Amino acid sequence: MTGRHAPDHLIAGYADGSLPDADAWPLEKHLESCASCAGRVSRAVRATAAGPVLADLRQAVLAAAPRAPLVEPRPLRAPRLLWAVAPAVRGAWLPAVLLVALGAVLLAHVAGFSAARPLLLAVAPVVPVAGVALSYGRHADPLHELAASTPSAGLRLALVRTAVVLAVSLPLLTLAGVVVPSSGAPGAAAWLLPGLTLTLAALALGGWLGLRAATAVTGGGWLCAVLAPVLAAPDGAVSRHLSERLSLYVGGAAAQGGWAVAAALCAALLAARRTAYDRLERH
Repeated sequence: MTGRHAPDHLIAGYADGSLPDADAWPLEKHLESCASCAGRVSRAVRATAAGPVLADLRQAVLAAAPRAPLVEPRPLRAPRLLWAVAPAVRGAWLPAVLLVALGAVLLAHVAGFSAARPLLLAVAPVVPVAGVALSYGRHADPLHELAASTPSAGLRLALVRTAVVLAVSLPLLTLAGVVVPSSGAPGAAAWLLPGLTLTLAALALGGWLGLRAATAVTGGGWLCAVLAPVLAAPDGAVSRHLSERLSLYVGGAAAQGGWAVAAALCAALLAARRTAYDRLERH
């Protein structure tokens, strides 16, 4: 056989038993991996005189075979689900999220700190990025090496834990922003797209750098871009300068549109680099 499928004369000869052994052996090897040719052989055999006999034999075997016991459904997948998501909500990250949200509220309403909203918006995009880095890898999961050998490991598992991190951090931090006075800062939800973009960027860069290094690059880069000019301001008006900086970075439709485009690009890059998460030693 030189083509992709067996020629008809080989199929016919094999079905009626006239095919020489030298031709039958390579055909049988081909049938092991070619469902199309196997189906052609089956149909050719059924068309011969042996077809009715084989059909009767098949029915007799099926009638004599013991019935397989009914398999109970498996409605409970809680242990597997907990194994997949637990590293995303344990450890120091979850208390840190609560501390950031509650701290902003207390600073604003108890201490009267006018920069509570801008400071929350500056820190909030880094929180989910840190959560993703802390929830995936050997440092986060005692069974990571075992988990990495399963079909659901790699990027799929990282995305599951990312979804859990986002599901916890987004409502908590946004709600905290709602109850904190604006002090000239953008809206409470203005950090959502930057946070999502930085998270996707960290995941995409994680294919090259590993998640922790990628988190340091993306989260650290964001904090430097927002806080460094404010801290270097000569007049010390932190609240005003921080609000102005955040308005420039995340306020308005143009800035949000830029973050949306960046998020789409990071998602595309992550999809292109998805196989990088299959290499355990990098994460």
